[in-house]
Amino acid sequence: MEAPLPTETVEPFGPLGRGLLAVCKVTAVAGAIVFIALVAMSIVSITGRKLFSAPVPGDVELLQLCSAFAAATFFAYCHMNRGDVKVDFFTERLPLRAIHALDAVGSALVGLFGALLAWRTGAGAAMLGAVGETSMILGLPLWLGQALMVPGFVLLALAGLYRFGWHLRLAVRERSP
Repeated sequence: MEAPLPTETVEPFGPLGRGLLAVCKVTAVAGAIVFIALVAMSIVSITGRKLFSAPVPGDVELLQLCSAFAAATFFAYCHMNRGDVKVDFFTERLPLRAIHALDAVGSALVGLFGALLAWRTGAGAAMLGAVGETSMILGLPLWLGQALMVPGFVLLALAGLYRFGWHLRLAVRERSP
């Protein structure tokens, strides 16, 4: 996690931001629980395959279906907590106003990218649903895996747009040196 600059005062989120952060946190915890369940299922399946010749039927299908959902749940929480990977070597000596302005642009891009991912993933799920394709072993509808990712990407878009406004407000408030 990134520590604030010594001269920077971190302004807390407003009620909307705190609510969005809470939703992002709940979805991230849900994703973590899904990953833990997938690890447990994989251990049971591998052990069953090696010791008893009885793996969990469709374990790879479940892993593919659920891990995509679980991964998509982490992005928004990460962005709300400034956990994104960013290289601030060139900007660390800039005035706070410029740093917030650049962070606002970056958050706007994250928001737009999240919206694009949500839109295209939803469209892909709809196309898979229309053709009715299912998984080989369990017969699960393939559109379900893609559809489960859409809420995570929508949250990413909302988090990016919220942080855009947050940084923009701080950039406007900050005095020029």
